Amino acid sequence: MSRQPRAAWQLSPIRAWLVAMALAGCLLASPASSASTTITAQPLPSPDSPSPIARPDPDRQIAACIEAAASTWHISPIVIVILLHVEGGALGAVHPNANGTVDIGPMQINQIWLPTLARHWRLTVPQTYAELENNFCANLVAGTWILHKAIKAADGHLWRGVAYYHSHTRVFESEYLRAVLAEARHLQAEMRAHESRTS
Repeated sequence: MSRQPRAAWQLSPIRAWLVAMALAGCLLASPASSASTTITAQPLPSPDSPSPIARPDPDRQIAACIEAAASTWHISPIVIVILLHVEGGALGAVHPNANGTVDIGPMQINQIWLPTLARHWRLTVPQTYAELENNFCANLVAGTWILHKAIKAADGHLWRGVAYYHSHTRVFESEYLRAVLAEARHLQAEMRAHESRTS
């Protein structure tokens, strides 16, 4: 699913990291922050679930969507932000794959998930496609739910689940985890540089 290294989903890397760090406070002690955790089944919210944000401030809306998805599936918001950056998607972005499928939106959700998501959301497949392509929160919710299922498939192992989010093929799993680690280090370095400039 991964694309260009810089995600174009409305937050700069530093601001994304700050958002993730702020959101992570209540979740750092969650089981998903360790190498292994017990994942329980959770329902997939509707893409038109009411937003917790009254005013349409894009940064606050993005933060609220990340916080809600992280809280629902007990996944650190830092992991979600890193995956957004590694996937490198954007609203309206649809990228073709060598196997004839496409990846959709900010979290680059593969079209193979469309029928499953459509059933959960009680939408048609074309309506679901449009939600994933054009609705940041719907795309993020769906992507985090897919990550949650991947972690369950990995017997609760967070990083194996992150690899499964991308692929179940060993070589692609390893490449993806290297990209995730590189992005985490990159964001950490940017955060440190930001802190040194503001201190």
